[in-house]
Amino acid sequence: MKWKTEDGGWSPYLAGALVGALAVVSAYATTQWMGKTNYLGASTTFVRAAGLLERTVVPDRVAANEYFTKEKVRADWQFMLVLGIFFGALIASTTDKSFKLEGVPPTWQKRFGPSIGKRAVGAFLGGVVAMMGARMADGCPSGHGLSGMMQLSISSFVALAMFFGAGVIVARRLYKRRRS
Repeated sequence: MKWKTEDGGWSPYLAGALVGALAVVSAYATTQWMGKTNYLGASTTFVRAAGLLERTVVPDRVAANEYFTKEKVRADWQFMLVLGIFFGALIASTTDKSFKLEGVPPTWQKRFGPSIGKRAVGAFLGGVVAMMGARMADGCPSGHGLSGMMQLSISSFVALAMFFGAGVIVARRLYKRRRS
């Protein structure tokens, strides 16, 4: 197995194998240390982060919110995992020299123009829709893809099919060629 791609990036096979190993280790470790199995995923962490931020402004509202009391607003191991994903990606992209700051990615710019504001609004609205979908599906694509597939969960197979199917449809509609 090659460790690097032709352009010097990380091998997707190596990265996938490492993430798979991390999923197995996290399921085992949380079962041993916490008494219940906790699987990899990210969407709940973002909800908890929103609760942490909101708690600094209006603590009474968070304390009275049934969802936040059920989800236990806290910085836990999954919160640290999401931070680790960010910093790990930053370190990996700087070490293989692929890191670059882009206000507007080339594909977006080609289709919608160079407006950073338009890109920011599109990214924000896309994030809102993705988070709503993740909450409705009771998990995000990473949670269903890594943890659910590891358990051969039928609901995860269905959720992933829906995530990918919707993604393909939206991408095709957004980036379709304009007729001249």
